[in-house]
Amino acid sequence: MTKALLVEDDPKLSRLIAQFLEQHGFNVAQAYRGDQAVGAFRRHEPAITILDLMLPGRDGLQVCRDLRAFSSAPILMLTAREDDLDQILGLESGADDYVIKPVEPRVLLARVRALLRRHSQLDEPPERLEFGPLAIDRRARAVFHAGAEVDLTTMEFEMLWALASQAGQVLTRDDLLNAVRGIEFNGLDRSVDVCVSKLRRKLDDDPRDPARIKTVWGKGYLFSPTAHEGGDA
Repeated sequence: MTKALLVEDDPKLSRLIAQFLEQHGFNVAQAYRGDQAVGAFRRHEPAITILDLMLPGRDGLQVCRDLRAFSSAPILMLTAREDDLDQILGLESGADDYVIKPVEPRVLLARVRALLRRHSQLDEPPERLEFGPLAIDRRARAVFHAGAEVDLTTMEFEMLWALASQAGQVLTRDDLLNAVRGIEFNGLDRSVDVCVSKLRRKLDDDPRDPARIKTVWGKGYLFSPTAHEGGDA
């Protein structure tokens, strides 16, 4: 069954939509507040999110941006208003499509299926990444730097892959912990920092002035896609 997450603050409407989708082959998780959406997404790992625009706790636009920070899974926005600005803001926040309330279940189902088809037709993520002398092979779970294989633990490899596959983007400690262990950062866990420190050492990144895996203070870490070119940071 295809997993879906429905974030809708009207329990009756949420139940009706969920039941209809479940009758058509979906496994639907429900959340009723915007500030519950990211946690529900991480627990359920849906193929698609159906997200109401007006939510308590955190509005749908911000939730959409939150989800887009770490996931490319399609998002279908529900809006009770036909205002073009609302629809534009939703799309610019990362939504893939929108449906105007009151929701016609069959129209919603058709839009959901269309989004899933479009998403499945996108190119599969690469199995190998190369940055100058650095090569990361996900299928073989091997890393080569300047022609020599780099010995990495499982966590180090997964963290390097998470950083390199989103090169040029800042990933928070929460993003990285979720990528490698499927858990959220609690503010005390230092395993991300320790792992990054070990990766820098193994990739010859100057710990005093790292250029390959940069620290973005107050935010997280960024993998530089250009610092590896030529073999020197």
